[in-house]
Amino acid sequence: MKRRLMILMAAAVPLAASLTPVAVNAATRDGGTTAATTCAAVPVSAPPGTAVVSVKAVAKAGGDFTFPSTPGLPQNPPINAVPAWCDINVVVTHPGANDTVTIKVSLPQDARNWNGRFQATGGSAYSAGDLSDLSVPLISAVKGGYVGAATDAGVKTGLDASWGLTPDGEINTGLLTNFASRSVHDMAVIGKDVANKFYHRTVRYSYFTGCSTGGRQGYAEAQNYPTDFQGILANAPAIEWNRFEIATLWSQAVYNEEKVAPSQCELAAFNTAAVAACDTLDGVKDGVIDNPQDCTWDARRLVGTRVVCEGKEITITKAVADAVNKIWAGPVSPSGKKLWYGQNKGSAFNYIANPGAPFQVPDQWAKYFVTKNPSFDSTKLTYQTFTQLFTSATKQYDSIIANNNPNLSRFAKAGGKLLTWHGQSDQLIPTQGTVDYRKHVNATLGGNKRVNNFYRVFLLPGVDHCGTPLFSTGPLVNPGADLDALVNWVEKGHAPATLPVTSVDGKTTSNIHHYPR
Repeated sequence: MKRRLMILMAAAVPLAASLTPVAVNAATRDGGTTAATTCAAVPVSAPPGTAVVSVKAVAKAGGDFTFPSTPGLPQNPPINAVPAWCDINVVVTHPGANDTVTIKVSLPQDARNWNGRFQATGGSAYSAGDLSDLSVPLISAVKGGYVGAATDAGVKTGLDASWGLTPDGEINTGLLTNFASRSVHDMAVIGKDVANKFYHRTVRYSYFTGCSTGGRQGYAEAQNYPTDFQGILANAPAIEWNRFEIATLWSQAVYNEEKVAPSQCELAAFNTAAVAACDTLDGVKDGVIDNPQDCTWDARRLVGTRVVCEGKEITITKAVADAVNKIWAGPVSPSGKKLWYGQNKGSAFNYIANPGAPFQVPDQWAKYFVTKNPSFDSTKLTYQTFTQLFTSATKQYDSIIANNNPNLSRFAKAGGKLLTWHGQSDQLIPTQGTVDYRKHVNATLGGNKRVNNFYRVFLLPGVDHCGTPLFSTGPLVNPGADLDALVNWVEKGHAPATLPVTSVDGKTTSNIHHYPR
């Protein structure tokens, strides 16, 4: 179980590794060069409701950085020739919340290596951000000439959500508020303040970058704090948190009600068949379903087919095929009311469809937040109890962490730009949730053409969660191209019509057009 969550967290890391554009227009003072800045603490101003506890500075030598490898996970490439930088660690608290939050701000020590930009970074799973000594997002930011920042929101870890309950079994509203929205706003205000005082110059442009939980954090910022960032890169966003998290447990109810427990080998056979059937719907045979919503292939067509799994021949049954169709269709109530989207055909079942082994992130959300019962067993779900759990989750927490407000008018008026890409083979967060949100924004703010002026979505065929080689069969966004596109949009007014992508094997390049194309 822990390994599966580690893969989720690793999925968000390669994105950060790609956020390494070459430093542009290295800033100077009074038209000349500036000397290296002393790595020392600066006075920090915090937003209302946030109190500064301590400020400490740690000098970092820079150089070449390699990152530990983990079997079965994508390897982060080394980051070389990183200039020396200064980590300023700001500890804050929120009176009445009894919390301790650390914000790390990483600043190129020589002002000539700073491009005048600020880049806040997001987290994954239950982590609000990576503050480690080998933080890929922060080292990448410094390498790219940015002042980077990350926050732990006071929750410290992404591996469990036990922080959600106080010792007396009540919801820790302070930490939940931090995780849902407050921590990134604090990071934005404090991070830019630190940069301004460190260099004695004002940040010219501020950006946020993140995927998954980081994507949700970016959307929360656009909705709640529309002037914090001029550009937000929020990929595979975990918006509609309650719906998609609880929807991830739907497979447990399906398996229980249909009385089946298929192996991953059996499940993979359905995806193989679906891709074979729908590959050429776009006129190109490339082993990828271009738009899964166009694929009407029925899992029951595989009934009676024999597959070999671990040396044993298995015949696909109607019951298993029915279960797969239900997982693809997404959760419904016992009366047939659609509750949320299922995962797209072609996306791996390995995480959210293991019989008797629910994915840890939604399982813990159900335990520590929805039911407030650490002993809650999601492997026992039925269609009836699933619906009850889903309804309870949305009633309790939508106002806190859904981050689904479609009225982005304040963000648009402030001149903000929001850029998102989401893989059509995302195995953790249904792509249609992002499409659903975009449609609501269109309806709220005057249609697709107007919304495209400040918010663009790219749907990537065959790409998995946060774009890794783990399960992606379609081309991945070129490293750094998404942030480059956002910077050009914010600073030069060049709205991205396409994003450059390269096949997993590195042999083919192409361009992906923005939604709805």
